This record gives sequence, structure tokens and C-alpha cells, in this order.
Amino acid sequence: MRVVIQRVKEASVSVQGVKISEIQKGLLILVGVETQDTQQDIDWLVAKVAKLRIFEDLDGAMNVSLQDIDADVIVVSQFTLHASTKKGNRPSFIKAAKPEVAIPLYQGFVDSLEKELDKKIQTGQFGAMMEVALINDGPVTITIDSKNKE
Repeated sequence: MRVVIQRVKEASVSVQGVKISEIQKGLLILVGVETQDTQQDIDWLVAKVAKLRIFEDLDGAMNVSLQDIDADVIVVSQFTLHASTKKGNRPSFIKAAKPEVAIPLYQGFVDSLEKELDKKIQTGQFGAMMEVALINDGPVTITIDSKNKE
């Protein structure tokens, strides 16, 4: 499972011109599910994301986590995070999980993050063509892959 975490001043997700999610200060998290992902990948990533100290403290240092502040979160499914561009110029998405595997794992990530943070998480719409708008704060953008554990 791979995530791209963006610290945002605001973010929103629209489907067919209708805004379905909107937050102010917080994180926009893009989630890509791979065929071999399991609940262990979810558990590891959720713990990492919740405790990741990427918000500024009173001294301006990135030393505060989602668990420490009342920031919001939007989680958006993004199978293209598993694009392979090794051959040619057309990306291959062979590693990305099919919807019957990806949907329960994506939802499991959302549910586990809600439980960890004890708050409702907003989402995109799985499989839909979405318009994601954001004002990146910093900018701070971090990628994490549960298979590499970096």
C-alpha cells in the first residue's frame, strides 16, 4: 500500500461538479492499493500517518502530529500510485489491485484511521473521476510505501 500525504491549508474533492468532501487545515492522503496488500499494511500505515510529526509547533518546527492537533483528513483512492513506467511511455498499472480487492482495503484504511484518530475522515468516491483541489501548506508532501517501510 502506498500513500502520498500532503499537508494542506484546505482541500476538497468534487465528482461531476458536486463537492463531496472539504476540509481546512489537515492532510490530503492519496492511497494506492496493491494486489498483495493486507490488514498488516493498513495497520502499519495508519500508525505511521497518525503519528507523523509534520505540523509546526509554536517554534515553527515540524514537531506535531495529527494526533496532537484537531486537523482534518481527506482520503482519496488513487490506483495510479502503482504506475510502472519502466517500459515505454505508457504507464502500466498491473500492480494496482482490482476493485474487488482494493475497495475493502481502501475502506479498511479509512475505518482504521478514523478509529486511531477518533474522528470522522472524509473521502473521495472510489472509482469515480474526481477533481481534487488543494492548497499545499509548506509545501509538505511525503510518500510512504508499506512494502519499503521507509
